[in-house]
Amino acid sequence: MLLASSLATPAIGTVFWTTLIFFILFFLLWKFAWGPIMKAVKSREDMIRNALDSAEKAREEMKVLQADNETVLRKAREERDKIIRDARLSTERMLAEAKEKSQSEADAMVKRAKELIEREKNTAIAEVKREVAGLAIEVASKVVSQTLKNDAEQQKLIERYLKEIETTSN
Repeated sequence: MLLASSLATPAIGTVFWTTLIFFILFFLLWKFAWGPIMKAVKSREDMIRNALDSAEKAREEMKVLQADNETVLRKAREERDKIIRDARLSTERMLAEAKEKSQSEADAMVKRAKELIEREKNTAIAEVKREVAGLAIEVASKVVSQTLKNDAEQQKLIERYLKEIETTSN
């Protein structure tokens, strides 16, 4: 029992020295450990706060960059669509011009061919007329030379044929 009673009621000397050691230890901890611990906690708190602020700023910058990227992408799509539309229009215009040019060239070739055919036809007709006239004169001269005996009859016949040719020519 003696041991149980001394633990329940400590001696004054023990209380005094325990309290004195507690305050000395508290003073030493407050003087040398509490300040660095509080500085470390404060610096850690500041570092965490700065990291959170930086993360928030980065998040805001990412939102701005994302909006800028969407704007740039939208503009790029619009520019691409415009370029494609212009290319299609240019291609259609070039095809229409080429078709029109080829049509006009074909029309010109047909016109030149018709003119050439007409000239060749007129040349051929004139040549046939000359040939027929030559043959007719040759035949007529042979017939006339045999049928007409004197020069006066031949002269009358020639004048009559000349008048007929003039009237048919006009």
